[in-house]
Amino acid sequence: METIKRNKYLNELVSLRGNGMIKVITGMRRCGKSYLLFKIFVSYLQEHGVADDHIIRINLEDFKNRELRKPDKLYSYVESCICDSEKYYILIDEVQMLEDFEDVLNGFLSIDNTDVYVTGSNAKFLSKDIITEFRGRGHEIKMYPLCFREYMSVYQGSEQAGLNEYMLYGGLPQILFYKSEEQKVNYLKSLFEKTYITDIKERYEIRKDDDLEEVINILASDIGALTNPNKLANTFRSEKKSSISYDTIKEYIDHLCDSFLVEKAARYDIKGRRYINSPFKYY
Repeated sequence: METIKRNKYLNELVSLRGNGMIKVITGMRRCGKSYLLFKIFVSYLQEHGVADDHIIRINLEDFKNRELRKPDKLYSYVESCICDSEKYYILIDEVQMLEDFEDVLNGFLSIDNTDVYVTGSNAKFLSKDIITEFRGRGHEIKMYPLCFREYMSVYQGSEQAGLNEYMLYGGLPQILFYKSEEQKVNYLKSLFEKTYITDIKERYEIRKDDDLEEVINILASDIGALTNPNKLANTFRSEKKSSISYDTIKEYIDHLCDSFLVEKAARYDIKGRRYINSPFKYY
């Protein structure tokens, strides 16, 4: 299969190159962040004259790098890789697995000849964390699954067939490597249950799995509809005899948004006090 071109994100990385800030690529798991950083961006750097030994690549999800999840170990390792005054590119995948990652990354910025790029995906590493933890020195690049143009750049089949599959299975890149319907469904189901939901439950210590999954099912079954957590709470009480509150449902939805699984769209045609408690649309 051909290389999937993610030119929008590559161009953004290139435009931010050497700006003295930490470039943070965020997005849901398996949307292509590691591929963008370690494959596409590294290829760009090499093609533009950067020596391979000046590109420091660290995948913290890899078991063999487990010692580098400790702040002192990682910092010492990176320092040992820097041997001259030329620019060094520090690329770290799944940086949320690093203890005290914000202090370590801010420390890298004090080294004059470094340019820092990291990815973060699970619920331990959110957009709001970037704003607060990097003290104004972090730039977020929010990454999404493949758009239809990117999907079709490597899809082997007609445009209509590609559209049908894209609408059914979505744009996670790995889907393109599975041939059968069963393989695609099993992949998505496993990813949802064992990765996405587990991340949220672990971060927020959610004990009532059933209520969380029911909220997700409601949002997924009525995409783009006006959603009011208060009405959902009433429905839970009347239909499921559940004591779940408005605040809990709102928190669950916020967790889904913060974890890059759901996008919220606010109304633009209301002002002032009417904005308070007005419903949102979720996608």
